[in-house]
Amino acid sequence: MQDFGDILNNQVLLVAIIACLVAQLCKLLVELTKNRKFNLRSLVTTGGMPSAHSAFVAALASGVGQKSGWSSSEFAIAAIFAVIVMYDAAGVRQAAGKQARILNQIIDELFSEGKDFNEDRLKELLGHTPFQVIVGLLLGIAISCLAAPAY
Repeated sequence: MQDFGDILNNQVLLVAIIACLVAQLCKLLVELTKNRKFNLRSLVTTGGMPSAHSAFVAALASGVGQKSGWSSSEFAIAAIFAVIVMYDAAGVRQAAGKQARILNQIIDELFSEGKDFNEDRLKELLGHTPFQVIVGLLLGIAISCLAAPAY
């Protein structure tokens, strides 16, 4: 049980989680500002502005760098992990979202004549634009820097 307590006392991890939650809250505000609609679903969905994944891993890497040192092996691991996650968010998942959009369009055209199609539509907003990833990166670093006294 002490191990669980140690996890809860890990300030680097807690700050990274806070950065992720702040990014998700920002998505709600962006949705409210952009579409004039209060959409609670934006709190738990992937994609959108800013990238919560990027904020999460950027705060994690920044926190590790502040706590363990910028030349530490731990920072190197966290930084490489962050780069892979952000690349995936802007690259692979963005491409999968584009493919989903095209497949949904094909399905709409094929089954528009009253034919029945029983499957759900594919989720199109999977990834992020590079700008959304950069904003998430900057948000994560900023939150980590604000929390520096906690380390």
